Amino acid sequence: MKISVDQSKCCGSGMCVLTDPDLFDQNEEDGTVVLLQEHPDAEHEATAKEAASLCPAGAITVS
Repeated sequence: MKISVDQSKCCGSGMCVLTDPDLFDQNEEDGTVVLLQEHPDAEHEATAKEAASLCPAGAITVS
């Protein structure tokens, strides 16, 4: 699994961080997404996909 984020699309809602703080964080200056793990373990697959589906800006992609 690979996670990609497009910070230019991010609106800073923080849904990703609330869904899985092991994978995502927010930039302290502008609140945009910070990806902590590009290739996480399989145990994070469900939450990574949930974070992508909850993102209001569509800034997260899981493949």
